[in-house]
Amino acid sequence: MVREIKKGVRKRHSNSVLTVREVAHFLNIHVNTVRRWSDSGVLKAYRIGPRGDRRFRREDILAFLPLEPRNNHVG
Repeated sequence: MVREIKKGVRKRHSNSVLTVREVAHFLNIHVNTVRRWSDSGVLKAYRIGPRGDRRFRREDILAFLPLEPRNNHVG
């Protein structure tokens, strides 16, 4: 089951874009992993502002998730 992506997302970002921190929280990975995946093209990021901060479209993150849950049960 996919977690609700809006949970924990600040109001101003809830419509369409997420920060590195928000993506990391949603995917349960470290922020540096989000940055590395962005740099390598695994996740599509948009650079904004003079610092080049990354933003991610919610649709892109949802499309990244597998359609079927993994069965991690060994045995």
